[in-house]
Amino acid sequence: MTAHNQEHNDFRIAVPTDYEAVFSHFYFVGNKSGETITKTLLPSYQTIFIFNFGAKAFPHSKQNTQIAISKCLVLGPIKQAFDYSLPANAEILVANLKDDAFYRFFGNASIAEHVPVNPDERVHENCFTVLWGELNQIPGINDRVSHILKFCEPYLRHRNAIAEQLTNFKEQTVNSIKSIASENNQTERNIQLNHKKHFGYSAKELNRYQRFKRHKTYTKYCSTCCKNGLV
Repeated sequence: MTAHNQEHNDFRIAVPTDYEAVFSHFYFVGNKSGETITKTLLPSYQTIFIFNFGAKAFPHSKQNTQIAISKCLVLGPIKQAFDYSLPANAEILVANLKDDAFYRFFGNASIAEHVPVNPDERVHENCFTVLWGELNQIPGINDRVSHILKFCEPYLRHRNAIAEQLTNFKEQTVNSIKSIASENNQTERNIQLNHKKHFGYSAKELNRYQRFKRHKTYTKYCSTCCKNGLV
């Protein structure tokens, strides 16, 4: 946990082993000061659930367009860094989805790209609004996380076999698309389409991001943001 002062707290929450294939981590930030705080979210190629329990938070696009987060929002995959503002009394809890988790919840992951989504619109019922109401009555952050995990279980689909192979492919010197296409007797084009459908981005995009992460420029940028309480 990182506490920059008594009025501004932010920290990560680890995910239980049983849910590590769905969430990478949870993140909480609260602003009890009298001033608006601006923070930066780095690209992660993850999709995030954002639950807001106080004053509305405002992500800012590159075009300086503001999106008000009132109760809950799905955003991603996060391919570019962006700023967001936390006014006084803002309090958000973020669930970071992992790999093909968005598809397992809602279906085709690529449709969410660049578009903020109300999760209730994807399931055609007000279950996430109900979830927000339940979370809003729970005072403890860890208890809120536990409640989210329990809530998510009935909505998760079984992982697609191709998506599982793509997720677990770790050999950096081998082309994952070619290898999995050959292993499953499918065309590379079909595996590429499956990658985009289940993850919301292409294998080429992911490879570029991973190379960027290994570059010293990303490491310096990330360290600077963390030092200044931006992520």
